[in-house]
Amino acid sequence: MATEIRRRVVVLVEGQEEERFFTALTKHLGIETIQFLPTQGKNNLSKTLKVVKLSPGFQEVSTIGIVQDADSDPAAAFRSVSGALRANHLPVPERPGVVTGLSPKVSVLIMPTDGSPGMLEDLCLSSVHADAAMECVSNYFDCLRTKGFAEPAHFSKARVAVFLSSRERPGLRLGEAAESGFWPLGSDAFKETAKFLTEIGG
Repeated sequence: MATEIRRRVVVLVEGQEEERFFTALTKHLGIETIQFLPTQGKNNLSKTLKVVKLSPGFQEVSTIGIVQDADSDPAAAFRSVSGALRANHLPVPERPGVVTGLSPKVSVLIMPTDGSPGMLEDLCLSSVHADAAMECVSNYFDCLRTKGFAEPAHFSKARVAVFLSSRERPGLRLGEAAESGFWPLGSDAFKETAKFLTEIGG
């Protein structure tokens, strides 16, 4: 089913928590022109782009942004996004962070923004690296290793969960934590992400 486009800039993110995180970040930045749409998984990007192009209001869209985790291979993540753009006859940037095309323009952000493997959770953890609780987080996983427990498959997600359990409202998910102010959105860890959003939505 088509979704109503209400802003001139549409940014596709992987899921609901990413939508909540980036909405909180744009609010922090004072940007009001961006509408975030979750794809419910990177494998659904091409299908979601097709739906967006058929949605009421799309003719008013000036820019499409796509945000995706690098996971283990940043280059592969960008190739996957590029393939989805080509399949939907949209402009394909030559590399992440470059705006290309006209009506609509397109830009892609692969996280972390330094070209290394990882995901949004890694940026969030970087933003709190000096927080006293992070030593406890490290000690927790060190203790598990000494007891013979295997490292979690999604280690960064596990570290985020343990860190957030140290806050006054434990149990929040990543996006909820951003809404509650538990990630310092003004941190340098989010500098390139903020630059991306400002360039396409400013």
